[in-house]
Amino acid sequence: MTELSAEDWAAFALTMRLAATVTTLLLMFGTPLAWWLARGRTAWRRPVAALVALPLVLPPTVLGFYLLLLLGQRGAVGRLMAALGLGALPFTFAGLVLASMLYSLPFVVQPLRNAFEAIGQRPFDVAASLGAGPLDRFFSVALPLAWPGFVTAMVLGFAHTVGEFGVVLMIGGNVFGRTRVLSMRIYDHVEAGEYLQAHALSLCLLAFSFVALLAMQLLRPHRMTAHD
Repeated sequence: MTELSAEDWAAFALTMRLAATVTTLLLMFGTPLAWWLARGRTAWRRPVAALVALPLVLPPTVLGFYLLLLLGQRGAVGRLMAALGLGALPFTFAGLVLASMLYSLPFVVQPLRNAFEAIGQRPFDVAASLGAGPLDRFFSVALPLAWPGFVTAMVLGFAHTVGEFGVVLMIGGNVFGRTRVLSMRIYDHVEAGEYLQAHALSLCLLAFSFVALLAMQLLRPHRMTAHD
C-alpha cells in the first residue's frame, strides 16, 4: 500500500481539527437554534428554518463565492474586520471554520430539531407541575430525551465537514498547513497524476464515512417490533 507523505498527514490532521472545531461550535450555537425552531411560535420560524436548510440545495461553490465577497477586503465583514484591526478571514483557518459552519449547519440543526419535536409537550407539562422552571426543564427533560438527535447531529456534522470541497476551495484555497484539507489534497494528487496516492486518501475517507454512519446506526435506540 502507498505510504502517506508528510503533506498527506498534515492535511489529515488539519481536517480532523477543522471537523472537531466546527462540530463543537455548531452544537453550541445550533442547539438553542434547533430548540427555538422546534418550540417557537413566532412567524419568523419558517423563514429561518428555510434559511438554515439552504445549504442542502445550494451548490457549495455558490455559498463559497458569496462568502468570499462578504468576507473579502471590500465586503461588509471584511471592512469591519479591517476597522477593528483584525486580519482578513479568506484563506485562513478561521475563515474555513466559519464557512464550514454555515455549510454544515443543517446537518446539525435538523436532527436536533427533529429530536426536540419528537419529545412532545407532555414531559414538559409533568416537569412544570413538579416545579421545574424553563431552564431546568430544558436540561433535565429535553437534553436527556433528545440524546439520539445529538448523536446524529455530531456524526453528520463531523462527517460532512470532513468531506467538504467546494466551500473549502472558494473560501480557504489550498494553503499548506492552514486550509489544505484532505479533499484538497486528493484533488492535488489527481491533478498531478498521482492516482495511487489519491486512491489511498480516498479509501481513508470512504472508510471513515462508512464507520461514522455505522456508528450512528448502532447508537440509535432500538425500537421494539411485533416480532421482538
